[in-house]
Amino acid sequence: MNQSNRICVRRADAGICGARVVICACVSVALTQAGIAVADPPQGAVVGWGTQVVAGNLSEGFVAVAAGQYHSLGLKADGSIVGWGDNFSFQITSFEGTIPAPNSGFIAVAAGGIHSMGLKADGSIVAWGCGSSDFDLGQCHVPAPNADFIAIAAGQYHSLGLKTDGSIVAWGSNFYGQTNVPAPNSGFVAVAAGQRHSLGLKGDGSIVAWGDNEYSQTSVPSPNSGFIGVAASLLDSLGLKANGSIVA
Repeated sequence: MNQSNRICVRRADAGICGARVVICACVSVALTQAGIAVADPPQGAVVGWGTQVVAGNLSEGFVAVAAGQYHSLGLKADGSIVGWGDNFSFQITSFEGTIPAPNSGFIAVAAGGIHSMGLKADGSIVAWGCGSSDFDLGQCHVPAPNADFIAIAAGQYHSLGLKTDGSIVAWGSNFYGQTNVPAPNSGFVAVAAGQRHSLGLKGDGSIVAWGDNEYSQTSVPSPNSGFIGVAASLLDSLGLKANGSIVA
């Protein structure tokens, strides 16, 4: 079950996800910013609550965070990634025991059910965490060409990548159609991945949703307009409106 939520705020340059807080059912992490008092941690510190939240020195230097089912990721200002929590599928470290080398040049992170993703400044994606054939459903195998990506999202057993041209590349498990991006596959500015469903935010403020709809998680409420951010969790979806309201 995927617990990875990521709110991606639309930006004028259709750039990287703007959210700094990622929430999951088993662990939650937040990146402190000026003006936010959480036991007075320094700016750039990671604060975690729930389980699997301790990982050495998280007191400074972080610029983004992501929470998976049982693990967490932190992106540092120097472009490196720190991971902590459960590592049974090597979702924190690769088979070599570290974040895939070179651990540098990253600009975004995403944490799925049992895998992790890092977006490089050169537009390529690094994915790891498919520790055995039991859990490897292709979610770590980025399709070629691995280039020109500007945003990423990780589901339970599937992954999404947003390209500079506004198209979405999806790979991994497709049992519920979660990697079948609806046509026209263009004009997207943000992505989000739930357990068995996916969301894409269009430049016109509408949301496209596909995959499992057992709990209406892909049935976007009307009016489907005015959205600037999306998030997907286990069996639900969220949309952030330009007026500051949330549709759930």
